[in-house]
Amino acid sequence: MMKKIIQQLTNSSRVLVASHAKPDGDAIGSLLAMGIALERVGCEVTRYNESAIPAVYRFLPSVDSIQRQLTDVGCFDTAVILDCGGLDRVGSAVDAITTIPAIVNIDHHTTNTRFGQYHLVDVNACATSEIIYRLIQAMDLELDVEMATAIYTGILTDTGSFRFSNTNRAAFSICEAMVAIGVNPSAVARHVYGTYSLGRIKLLNLALDSIEISSNGHISIMTVTREMLSDTGTQPEDADGLINYARRIQDVKVAALIHELENGNGESRSRKRFHVSLRSDGSVDVSRIALDFGGGGHAGAAGFSVESSLAELKKTIYSLSEGIRGTCHLN
Repeated sequence: MMKKIIQQLTNSSRVLVASHAKPDGDAIGSLLAMGIALERVGCEVTRYNESAIPAVYRFLPSVDSIQRQLTDVGCFDTAVILDCGGLDRVGSAVDAITTIPAIVNIDHHTTNTRFGQYHLVDVNACATSEIIYRLIQAMDLELDVEMATAIYTGILTDTGSFRFSNTNRAAFSICEAMVAIGVNPSAVARHVYGTYSLGRIKLLNLALDSIEISSNGHISIMTVTREMLSDTGTQPEDADGLINYARRIQDVKVAALIHELENGNGESRSRKRFHVSLRSDGSVDVSRIALDFGGGGHAGAAGFSVESSLAELKKTIYSLSEGIRGTCHLN
């Protein structure tokens, strides 16, 4: 399949490269590295993500080339969709993207739906950036420091600095190779983990105050509302990573971050749109929970979107505690 994908890409003149909305380091890193690689083989490339890039990733090379709007998708021969379990994860442009003649699906999520004409899905990969590294090698391209920095950042963040269960031998060997090319690990870490705006610190304070724990202590819920963002002068991307504080609470097996989205149902103030991020301590497969709500992800990190009242949503999440205490969603 990799050979077929390389043939499709090298025969294309205009390529759209996109990753999932509300991007993390892997979604951004794989997008940037793939974009540079395709330009190397002569493609005209449009990089797309509908969400604002979180401040901690704005140091990455060519990040300013990522567009947030698509105007004319009819000009593309091929779309390369990265780090998306389903095509709908690209966001509001999904219908337009489906009209592109060839769609290449590159991902590592266990819940991937195998959308598109070409699938390069490896659930054993530590990150989509790992797959992009192998693809670039198969294209006989020499990685430069820009591609290496993007790939290193994608692997570093998706493995939680090599702390998560998806950390494999390739994570270390590839990152070692990227450092040999010229990546500065301390500089990447300083950008990704070491710099926060005052507004983000204030948002963290409000988010920590919002934490609630289920009666059996196995579920923690953190909430970030639009009002909290407004009061702290922050953006939705500033909530990235906050869920890890709720996950690290003693005895918690599953942490949920309820993030209120824009464009709620205007007909009812009680029902709004939320995105729920789930994180596990390793004993619970949260991708199975997310699938029940139309979402997806990994065993240790998953999510879904829903329209509900906040009270109803919390009640639904708390109801999972019985299954978690038993065997319903255990690995």
